[in-house]
Order: sequence, then C-alpha cells, then structure tokens
Amino acid sequence: MTSDTAAPAPYGTPETPRVAVRGEARLEVDPEIATIGVTIGARGTDRRSALEDLTHRNGQALELIKSYGEAVEKLETGAFSISPELTRHGRGERVRAYHGRVHITAVLADFTALGELTTRLADLELTRVDGPWWSLRPDSPSHGEARRTAVREAVQRAREYADALGARLAALVELADLGAEAPASYGMPPAQGAMRSAAFAGAAGESAPALDLEPQRQTVYAQVNARFTMTPPQL
Repeated sequence: MTSDTAAPAPYGTPETPRVAVRGEARLEVDPEIATIGVTIGARGTDRRSALEDLTHRNGQALELIKSYGEAVEKLETGAFSISPELTRHGRGERVRAYHGRVHITAVLADFTALGELTTRLADLELTRVDGPWWSLRPDSPSHGEARRTAVREAVQRAREYADALGARLAALVELADLGAEAPASYGMPPAQGAMRSAAFAGAAGESAPALDLEPQRQTVYAQVNARFTMTPPQL
C-alpha cells in the first residue's frame, strides 16, 4: 500500500537543513524538606524486659515527634531488632543481656521546628539522631523551572546557529528529556549530599538548646536534546 505523502527524511536536506542542540539548566535553590533518622536503643537482663524498655522509649520518641503536628510531613518506623549479648561461661556461652533497637524516619518542612526537635530527641537516653538530609519534593516548582530554562536555552542555541548561517528556525522536530529515566526519590538523602549526624545518650538536667541548622542549598539540573529545521542558509 502506498501513500501520496512522503515520509519525512531522518536527516536534513539542502532545502530544509536540520540543527541539533542540547539545552541545559542548573539552578541553586533552597531545600523544601529535611529528613532525620532516629535510632532508639534499649537493654534488659531478659528478652521481655528489653522489649518493654524499647516499647517505652519508642513511645516517648513517637509522642515527641507527633507533638510537632503539621511540621512533620511524614513519620515511619523502619527496622526493629532484639538480640542477645553472649558472654563466656565456663566452656560454653550464656546470655548476658538483650539489646533492642528500632529505627524511625521523620520528614519535616519547618526547619525551625527541626532544630528544636533534633536536640530534644538527642536528649533522650540511648537515642541516636542522624541527618538532616535536605531535599526538594518530587513536585517542586523548581524542577519545572529548570526544565523550562533548559528548553529556552536549546531554542536560543539553535537560533544562534541559524543566525550564524543567515537562516532562521522553521520548526521543532524533536525534543527529548535526558533525565526522564532517573527521577529523584522523595525524602531520601541524595547520593552526593552531605550528611550531618549526631549520636547522644541523654543526660539528666536542663534541656539541650535547639540546634541552629543551616539548610543546604539544592542543585536542580535539567537537560534536553532538541532538533529543529531551518530555512536554507545564506552561504
């Protein structure tokens, strides 16, 4: 079966030359959310007492985090473990104690509350606080702005090539997003990002002052390939 309409050429012709360019954008923006990891420990002479102690400490930490209301966007409990501590006893071994551990992850958007919550959690006994990891939300407007900037740069670059030949752009043939296969993960630490961590065993006395945290600027990157047709050049 044939068609009267000719298929477009996969490359340019002298009458309709093609120009292929790449547009890039790199924006530095403030983070929108911060993630902290909280590891709670407990110890008991038997499995039951260790579990009860861990349950109590876990409840304290969750209650403290939830008391910050809407400042906490996400709260999840992760790994949980109860393990024996063995010691030599004659020719064999016996259980000396049991250790419990539970991990909590919290995501906050209020960075003032973050500094206070971090120190209050670290002030709890047998509690370790890791983070914060700064990031943007997946639907952050910054991602869209970076993509629009990359497209504008591609058009500008193609127009400059055409102008150098005494031609002008005629039509867009193709636009490809090079970052479509590598979306960012919500609330997770970036691979190259810095991590600030602290491990504290709480002590009796006055509450620790709130940490003055300086949010880490985030880099938003977008890249596109674009192909255009242009009018015949004036050579």
